[in-house]
Amino acid sequence: MKRLVLPLLMLCLSTAALHAQQKQKEKEKEKEVTESSNFNRWSIDINGGINKATNPMADGYYVKALNFFHADLGFRYNFNTKFGLKLQGGYDVLNNGTNSLPFETKIISLGLQGYANLGRIMEFETFTQRFNVLGHLGVGVAQMTSDRYDGQDHIGNFLIGLTAQYRLSNRIALNADVTMYNNFHHDKTWDGSEYDKTLSQGFDSTFYTATLGLSIYLGKNAQHADWYIGERADELEDLEERLAELETMMDDTDKDGVPDYLDAEPKTITGVAVDSKGRTIDKNNNGVPDELESYIENKNKEVVAGVNAELADLINGGYVNVYFDFNKDQPNSQSVNGINFLVKYLKENPTVQADVIGYADEIGDTEYNRNLSQKRAENVKQILVDAGIDGNRLTIKNNGEDTTVNKKSNYARQIVRRVTFMLKQ
Repeated sequence: MKRLVLPLLMLCLSTAALHAQQKQKEKEKEKEVTESSNFNRWSIDINGGINKATNPMADGYYVKALNFFHADLGFRYNFNTKFGLKLQGGYDVLNNGTNSLPFETKIISLGLQGYANLGRIMEFETFTQRFNVLGHLGVGVAQMTSDRYDGQDHIGNFLIGLTAQYRLSNRIALNADVTMYNNFHHDKTWDGSEYDKTLSQGFDSTFYTATLGLSIYLGKNAQHADWYIGERADELEDLEERLAELETMMDDTDKDGVPDYLDAEPKTITGVAVDSKGRTIDKNNNGVPDELESYIENKNKEVVAGVNAELADLINGGYVNVYFDFNKDQPNSQSVNGINFLVKYLKENPTVQADVIGYADEIGDTEYNRNLSQKRAENVKQILVDAGIDGNRLTIKNNGEDTTVNKKSNYARQIVRRVTFMLKQ
């Protein structure tokens, strides 16, 4: 029984493998058929331009350097997007050049060429869908007639060339072609003289053409084989889409160095330090990024320092004073704001010291007024101490009478009965 089961099992496995291979081949063939039905195969090439002929020439005859008449018409069929065949007919005229005996030669040619789509072979589609290059190689025959003999001279040739294309639309392309014809079996020279075949070395002559023209594409499909990309285009498009997705994923909206797709906080403030997940660093968990918090604190210090400097200028400039009624050593009720201003400043700037300077008007005895200014300064100092200012920070000075105003004016004397302050660091 075992001897029978094992061969049967091997047979089943082999049959399954062959069936799978056959299915794969059928799929590939179906894919090729589908692919080939997606592009047009036929085209008509119409070109015109110049030609240049080299030896053989008889003595005394010279051909023009460039003859401005060449025309050709070709019918091209593409087997696929890379290779094809072309049947082409051409017409050329050669005329005598300067210092040459006169002649005119006409050439009618017919050739069969194999074409290679070099642009598709070298994958031009990866960087352009407008420019393309075709290479062609083939054989042909030509009939040459001249005004210097009756009948025709029949020659053969091998030809090779390159065609540059620029796609104007899916139905038409501009082309520029350069072709070299290597000719054999000459009986006549280009000028119509008898050809001495004993002088031949290799090919009898060489003939060049340079043309501009149009390729007209025929068929019901959207594109011709010259330009059709097919699945390769789909693959490139998919790749471009994936690259675009990756670029989008790598966007960094908040410029914190962490891509958006990894960024837990994609809208952090620009310039603020973040961790590897894009989260702002907040060690004290107060909801404010540490770097921003430090920046704000430093800015506040700068602002406070600037304000304090301005306040110090006001105090030292005599804009903050404590005033007294006539012959009194206690501040009047209007002076509360001035004392409060100084108390707040000294508390906010604990390193600052102040001179407390007393004054009196000129009414009365000078010595009496000096003592009065002393008492006024002492009383103001005591109020400051009682308000919480360390007395060691305060120095009393009695400047006595202030003689800067008219002593006969009651109003003028009111402003000199005062205590003023001078700040010291």
